[in-house]
Amino acid sequence: MLGLSGGVDSAVIAALSAKAVGRGRVLALIMPEDEGSPPVDTRDASDYADSLGIRREIIDFTPLCKCFLQSVPRSGDRVAEGNVKARLRMALLYYFANCEGRMVVGSGDRSELAMGYFTKYGDGGVDILPIGGLYKTQVRRMGEHLGVPERIMKKKSSPCLWAGQQAEDELGLEYGEVDLILHLHLDEGYGRGRLVEELGKGWEKRIDKVLSRIDSNSHKLKMPPIADINPP
Repeated sequence: MLGLSGGVDSAVIAALSAKAVGRGRVLALIMPEDEGSPPVDTRDASDYADSLGIRREIIDFTPLCKCFLQSVPRSGDRVAEGNVKARLRMALLYYFANCEGRMVVGSGDRSELAMGYFTKYGDGGVDILPIGGLYKTQVRRMGEHLGVPERIMKKKSSPCLWAGQQAEDELGLEYGEVDLILHLHLDEGYGRGRLVEELGKGWEKRIDKVLSRIDSNSHKLKMPPIADINPP
């Protein structure tokens, strides 16, 4: 059970799932929403699912989203309302998964997970993360290897929570830069000083953005704290 967005990450997950368990055992849910989902993404997701020979269902959750947001005070906070959409998508995936006894496969990659660039209990609410150990640039290479169509490969990453949303614009860095910093920090153990020494003073702001996001969003990768009511 997976959400298929029309982007490279979910396309890679769909191809890997079909190879792992057989195309007849994979269900792709395509979830367009009027405000954030370009029609081309729905077409690309549908066409790609058909090319893989996997079952697909299209659920337009625009009415569901509008109903939710009309039932609560509108804050005007774009991020808060965008997170509602991500969590509604998660609810739809688990509805189908529960009904059919399926496992929800997530498309989060290591770049997104490390930076906390995902919605807690939204796209972060999954059962397994097959590409969670691969940086975004590595996922794109895998997409090339798996034969993901060029029109999907060329798209800029976006959670599609509002019109025109682009991941790299929000992060303030390109994924190639993010991945270089993450690799040196997470895999090679470089601290801030060593990162600046290695990459140069011109990278200081970019390094600080990445390290700040890692620190402030680390809670997203942890289970909620449990109060110890029986201390030793």
